[in-house]
Amino acid sequence: MRGAGFLAIWSDVEAHDLTDYRHWLTREHTTERVTTKGFRGVRVFRAARDDINRFFILYELEAPEVLDGEAYLARLNAPTPWSQRIMPLLKNFARGGGTVVASAGIGQGGYIAALPFEAAEFDPAALVRELAQIDRVAAIRVLQTDTAQTSIQTREKSMRSADSSFGGLVLIEALDEPAARNAVAQLKKAVPAFDTDAAANLPLYAMFFGLHRRLLAG
Repeated sequence: MRGAGFLAIWSDVEAHDLTDYRHWLTREHTTERVTTKGFRGVRVFRAARDDINRFFILYELEAPEVLDGEAYLARLNAPTPWSQRIMPLLKNFARGGGTVVASAGIGQGGYIAALPFEAAEFDPAALVRELAQIDRVAAIRVLQTDTAQTSIQTREKSMRSADSSFGGLVLIEALDEPAARNAVAQLKKAVPAFDTDAAANLPLYAMFFGLHRRLLAG
């Protein structure tokens, strides 16, 4: 991620809705978002577990201000017919956007751990430097949510039954699943606030789909 802003989204999808959801996401929705002013690219990850259909979407933004910008809000208030069909189907929906406050490492990993937090009681710069040294870890990032920008009411948001958010996010990108789990364990040692059952049970995510603005014609 080279942009200064981010938007992160989780949602669960029922098995019988998976085909429609995946086609919507890869054939319409991500293209619509990435062609919106201020969006640079998107990566979609799927939980690396067989018992849930949970997706994690990470958008790269040029700046946090994109979140309450005219272009993005226009999209949110004019959902396509396909989006109107999909939005009510999304379960356990969580969404937050804001600023990339610290980053270390090179490139992107095929496996990602996305660990939310509410209060950043640690030094983000020191943490990413430490974790980026772990074997087979590609990148570490700390993201801070802007609550005001995230909580703006829009037509698209009104179509979902319930949304939640988070104060911030630690992203661990690794080359394989064992490396990602090792980095999570090291994170919990460095930041005791993450040493909880909830953090330990969070799924890892495997890369599912990606799209950058430079790949689109025109």
